[in-house]
Amino acid sequence: MTETNKNVCSMVEIRDITAGAGALGLIGYGMPGVLVGLANAGLIQSGSMILSMVIFLGGFAMFTAGLMEWKKGNTYGMVAYSSYGLFWFSFAVLLLLPALGLVKDTGGAGAMASYLALWGIFTVILVIGALKMSKALVFVLGTLAIVFFLEAAGVATGTGMYTVLAGYVGIVSGFASIYTALAPVLNDIYGKTVAPLG
Repeated sequence: MTETNKNVCSMVEIRDITAGAGALGLIGYGMPGVLVGLANAGLIQSGSMILSMVIFLGGFAMFTAGLMEWKKGNTYGMVAYSSYGLFWFSFAVLLLLPALGLVKDTGGAGAMASYLALWGIFTVILVIGALKMSKALVFVLGTLAIVFFLEAAGVATGTGMYTVLAGYVGIVSGFASIYTALAPVLNDIYGKTVAPLG
């Protein structure tokens, strides 16, 4: 007696039902970015309020968004959000260490200018990738790159005009990031394009 084995094939569909992390990541830049811009422009005083926003919404939110993008297999989003989250953390530490007396200073004007310029170069590379995505994202990252380069120039030359100009560009860039973050949220809620991204 021969026993016949039948192979049964079944298909399993796995759906990704996790929320998009882009809005969280962009808010994580936009809101602290506006506040830092206002401080650089001399319109508000910098202090613990900005530092708290930088650490928690800038650092934690953006880094978390990067981890969420990694889970979704989005290398661009993972690198961008995680890196900027770590930027906000490093920026906060640069301010805190000298204030706590743990280090003498940030390493001088040349070191700080190099730090900011390097972030500007990183951002330009992300702009090239964003050209395949949306005009709104290109604008956010393009203006952010300008902010980094202006701040680097301000530190390197000791000219306050560059820092003030970086502040105003940062305000525009931050608000653009807030719009770019909230547009897909509103579009999703209404089921149609109410806030275009281009």
